Amino acid sequence: MDQTDNLHWYALRTKSRHEKLVRDQLEKQGIEPLLPTVKRLSQWKDRKKEIEVPLFSGYCFVRFSQQKKTPVQKITGVVGIVGSGSRPEPIPEQEIDALHRLMDSVLPYDPHPYLHEGMNVEVVRGPLQGVHGILLRKEKRHRLVLGVRLIQQAAAVEIDVNDVVPV
Repeated sequence: MDQTDNLHWYALRTKSRHEKLVRDQLEKQGIEPLLPTVKRLSQWKDRKKEIEVPLFSGYCFVRFSQQKKTPVQKITGVVGIVGSGSRPEPIPEQEIDALHRLMDSVLPYDPHPYLHEGMNVEVVRGPLQGVHGILLRKEKRHRLVLGVRLIQQAAAVEIDVNDVVPV
């Protein structure tokens, strides 16, 4: 049996502003993290600077097998593994794949409130082809929302309405 067969993606709830620390500690332990980030212009009294902030504040994703659950939970800054009761709930692979593809694309994206309603669509052209999401309109521009249902967080990206079809 392949080592990757029992690896699943999970969402870690982190202490406030500990997402990058958690990601770095996971990497040091050889456990695969995923921390989607977005660039923000931060302004102080004397200067402006572009900083990288987590796309989903308070969350970091991690890929591990059940044997690694305890070491993951003991990492500084981790509040817990998202799930039902004491059981961590894996995130569907296609949701993580969609986030990877979004991060690898050149398209601008932002955090977006998670929607329970809206049109489910599939992208049929462009760098996100094959990705499923929710389409919404905002100020006459079309936006695709990619969601991670378990943590009720989402990211929005501008997209041409002709590049999507209803699912």
